[in-house]
Amino acid sequence: MNHGASLPGTRDVYASADLSSIYRKINWRLLPLLVLCYTFAYLDRVNIGFAKLQMQADVGISDAVYGLGAGIFFLGYVLFEVPSNLLLVRIGARKTICRIMILWGLTSASMLFVQGEYSFYALRFLLGVFEAGFAPGMIFFLTYWYSTRRMAGVMAVVMCAGPLGGMLGGPVSAWIMTRFSGAHGLDGWQWMFLLEGLPCVLLGIVAFICLADKPEKAHWLSPQERDLLAADLQTRQAAHATHAFKDVLKDPGIYALAIPYFCLISGLYAVSFWLPTLLQQSGLHDTMQIGIWSAIPYIAAIAAMFVLSRRSDRRQERRWHVTAPAILAGVLLVGALLVPDHFLLSMTMLSLATALMWAAYTVFWAIPSQHLKGPAAAGGIALINSIGLLGGFASPTLIGWIKTSTQSLSAGLYVIAALLVVGVLPILFTRHARMQG
Repeated sequence: MNHGASLPGTRDVYASADLSSIYRKINWRLLPLLVLCYTFAYLDRVNIGFAKLQMQADVGISDAVYGLGAGIFFLGYVLFEVPSNLLLVRIGARKTICRIMILWGLTSASMLFVQGEYSFYALRFLLGVFEAGFAPGMIFFLTYWYSTRRMAGVMAVVMCAGPLGGMLGGPVSAWIMTRFSGAHGLDGWQWMFLLEGLPCVLLGIVAFICLADKPEKAHWLSPQERDLLAADLQTRQAAHATHAFKDVLKDPGIYALAIPYFCLISGLYAVSFWLPTLLQQSGLHDTMQIGIWSAIPYIAAIAAMFVLSRRSDRRQERRWHVTAPAILAGVLLVGALLVPDHFLLSMTMLSLATALMWAAYTVFWAIPSQHLKGPAAAGGIALINSIGLLGGFASPTLIGWIKTSTQSLSAGLYVIAALLVVGVLPILFTRHARMQG
């Protein structure tokens, strides 16, 4: 008997077990830090919704000015996003994330100096400029570490930072604004910007020290682990590679993905920027109470993101895991607006709508990573994100303008609900979403 012989498939079983161990090591090394960084990124772009409860009267800005200022962040972001991601390919993720976080942290803290509409516009625009490229850069960075078939699950972990920022941001922002109001001559909203902005500077330094740009530069992986990981990742590089950014610009599929993303972003930021005001109009006037209630939709979102992304990975299906939740979210948003006098029912439907939007958003990002390979993936992901993030400018600006004109917050939200229902349909016909990961 040949005791040295191995059973058929034994080597594959060992390789699979080793890969699982490697990916667990990568998960613990990268994901907690990235989630923390992204949580602050999301918090610093949407905490303006809570600041509005106090600063609107202090500074003297209308709902239209607030909506434009909230959205103008995305103009700065979009203008500088593609250059930021193309630069990331040259200088690496460590330097890029460090630079972005330090500059946006300082700018976010500087929001305490807002004196009127023009300083409000300027600082929100600069915040977008300095944060440009962070989210798509992070997504591109993860393609160096994870195979395509694992991406939806990884996206669920990283993207949960958005609802996590919303969940924690409400109570924390409300507590800061209440607890520190008047301390050392600063209003509560000024303290909120200061205390939520400065930690990003420290996190940028930590990211520079702890992150490795690629697996081959990770000293915490052994040579054998790097080789096994490289073999697994090679399968995602082999086919359908796009080699140049000019090819990305001419790819109609990129724009077919950007349209549904625009609609998803419009819905997400409509809720993020206007939820505190919506709760205030429903009869809640205590800032702390508003903060606590605002956390509920995001708790539901975190659960939905994990459930839907794992189901999508298990079935290797993306189209319906994006479109069906988005359409249902639009329907539920309309339902929530139709029963304003029934707070608990309205809040339940609004929470479910928010959860489904975030779940669709998470699975969506598994589609571009299937289609785009090689260095051009950074520019392609950034291009999709740039076009889509115009929804972050359009939705709060539109809602603010309609509210100022009609005194109705619901009218603008009906438009956003229609975008969610109709706008995600193109994804059903995109080749990328039908590919098996």
